Amino acid sequence: MTTFDQPSKIKNWFICCLCPPRVLRLWTCRCPRTRRNLLLGTVCVIYLGFLISQVGHVLPQHKGGYRKISSRSLQDAAQTPFLGIPLDGTLLPPNFQEPQLSSNGTLLPPNVVYITLRSKRSKPANIRGTVKPKRRKKHGTPLSYGQHFPKAAFMGQEEAFAQQPGRATRAVGRTGEMGHRRPRGISGAIKAQSQPKESNIRIYSESSPSWLSKDDILNMRMLADSQIESIQEIPSSKAVLVVFARGPSTAGTACNHGHCGIVKRPLDTSEVFAFHLDRILGLNRSLPSVSRRSEFFQDGQACPVILWDSSLSPTDNNTHSSVRLTWGKYQQLLKQKCWQNGKVPRAEWGCTEIHHHEWSKMALFDFLLQIYNRLDRNCCGFKPLKEDSCMQQGLKLKCSDQDAVDLTHIVQRKNDRRHLAFVDNKGFFDRNEDNLDFKILQGINEFPESAVSVLRSQHLREKLLQSLFLDKIYWESQGGRRGIEKLIDVIERRSKILLTYINAHGAKVLPMNE
Repeated sequence: MTTFDQPSKIKNWFICCLCPPRVLRLWTCRCPRTRRNLLLGTVCVIYLGFLISQVGHVLPQHKGGYRKISSRSLQDAAQTPFLGIPLDGTLLPPNFQEPQLSSNGTLLPPNVVYITLRSKRSKPANIRGTVKPKRRKKHGTPLSYGQHFPKAAFMGQEEAFAQQPGRATRAVGRTGEMGHRRPRGISGAIKAQSQPKESNIRIYSESSPSWLSKDDILNMRMLADSQIESIQEIPSSKAVLVVFARGPSTAGTACNHGHCGIVKRPLDTSEVFAFHLDRILGLNRSLPSVSRRSEFFQDGQACPVILWDSSLSPTDNNTHSSVRLTWGKYQQLLKQKCWQNGKVPRAEWGCTEIHHHEWSKMALFDFLLQIYNRLDRNCCGFKPLKEDSCMQQGLKLKCSDQDAVDLTHIVQRKNDRRHLAFVDNKGFFDRNEDNLDFKILQGINEFPESAVSVLRSQHLREKLLQSLFLDKIYWESQGGRRGIEKLIDVIERRSKILLTYINAHGAKVLPMNE
């Protein structure tokens, strides 16, 4: 036997021991290809059995934890995009490792780092005041509901400014808006502020909305962007007067030329909404108003700044009105229709200089915003909340003799006694449809055509969005478009109720452009 025959015999003996008789018959076949295929198949079967035995030892240890991690990873992948895993969550990165437990029982992070892309959270609007006031620290004295800006809030700015050389103290005269005394408590200008690079009044098209005049845009830019020269307190109206820098002119001269503004609380930001609604409805009775942030106002919160109008007539300190009227006398004036169609009223009618159509405009405007401090200061026509001024002052209890209740904030201009100027336009968006103040509409049987046509056109939402977008600070303070849409929803529902009221009572819709 040769040396080459020895390995062949050994191979044949090994196959005979392991393989069944049928396989032996195939092996002993003379076909070399059949022998080769049989050998390869046998090796594959043995290797497959080895793999199955190894996997059987691993799976029982990680079966539960693996399923938990996988489902959680898929859930995260479906919600937020991150690096390494597709959005559908079907694949895991090749180097993914499950979290391991440390010696103290805490979960160790895997070796794959995910970058989550999260959008900025938008805060919804607070429907009552349209903004949520910033919570003050416990050691500070919080402002009550009826307060605005206490004098002590500006003492630090006054002292800091006084130490700067070359700054003159500016003071305001004795009489101011609506007959109030001009500021006396705080004098001196504050630290100079850098002029903003970009205006807070955004106009990206070639022209501004048609319902805003050129003067409106100029006043809005002045209120929103101009450098503040000085701040003075107005004790009688619980507000703050700001004077904007206009060269070497004094504060009194600046206010006479329309370079001053009244700053109110963040909870009064609805006055900005009221200004835009007034212009869209074609009433044009409100003063320009914008939102503005400053380190000197309420810790940088967005506050409404309303244009100071020196042409407003002096008002009574009790009613803040330039015309003294009670509810009973007001109802008599509505029946007489003073100055309508050019008729000169008789002396026995007791008419004022205000045109009859002005009451219709004011009633429509106040009903949409539920402004009750003009025609229903005692809250006799609805169920007020404890935060309302009529509840805090105890006026709700004085509804037994409504005819004797004084109207408030009825203001005229010195050079235009026929028309009203809408001031203190704080509206409320949290009043339900079943608790609206319909007393505001009592005695009104005519409504302005310009305003009613806008309410019927179904374009009120579109126009409000376009107009309110101009005021960047107000838009952001209300939570962006989501918060603004909530406010518009309220006005749209009230407009439908008002249109139903007009149809049900047979009220006339007339042009009122005199």
